[in-house]
Amino acid sequence: MIKSSPLLGRKVLVPRGENQARSFSQLIEKYGGIPIEIPLIAFRPIERNPRLLTILKTLDTYDWIIFTSNVTVETFFSFFSLAETGNYFPKIAVIGKKTEEGLLEKGMQPEFVPSTYVAEAFVEEFLPSIHESSRVLIPKGNLAREYIAASLTDFGANVDEVVIYETYMPEESRKKLAEMLVLNQLNILLFTSPSTVDHFMDVVKQKELMHYLNECIFGCIGPSTEKKLQAYGLPVHASPKEYTVKEMINSTIAYLELEES
Repeated sequence: MIKSSPLLGRKVLVPRGENQARSFSQLIEKYGGIPIEIPLIAFRPIERNPRLLTILKTLDTYDWIIFTSNVTVETFFSFFSLAETGNYFPKIAVIGKKTEEGLLEKGMQPEFVPSTYVAEAFVEEFLPSIHESSRVLIPKGNLAREYIAASLTDFGANVDEVVIYETYMPEESRKKLAEMLVLNQLNILLFTSPSTVDHFMDVVKQKELMHYLNECIFGCIGPSTEKKLQAYGLPVHASPKEYTVKEMINSTIAYLELEES
């Protein structure tokens, strides 16, 4: 623990589930903060359906597959044993460090990784890697943006999107979040995706808790999440240029240090 950190003693929302929260919480504890783990987002694979099975069995017809999160990697490969694809697998493009790490853990190497982890930058840098007749597969969640698919289609590529998991907010998290806000037990609110913001605000609006947010510090990862917070009229005190949890925490600390100086 760093004793001089402005995070010392502050209670920080960790919006991730049990499997993803540990490293997030450890970073907060390193700087003396108190992590409050309330999963604002959870994922469940869709039921196997004919379209999914057809795509898995015809992977050899695709030139590229794009993974936009580690959840898509984990979920896709949970279905993958159903496919009879031989030794062929399309070239792989990824967005995000965790996505790349998850892929490497499975012994697979991405062919393309963008310089920054947002959809707009990905499209700009990825387009030279394909041609107008390229076939591209994008596994995704039910709430995922369509920007990449739309942009590649406009370019002339043949793009198939397939929903492989659903995004939802655990019911127990709704109750815990409301209780913690009413008791003023959350000083810093950190968000990792637009969906975490939406789920958070669903509870705030339903329980009429908006006034409990007045003294909170807001931090987030990425421009899409920042725009989502702003769309709800919420401030954004910390938003790092590098889209990682570590840098989000560092930028939150930098904001607090500036406020205290």
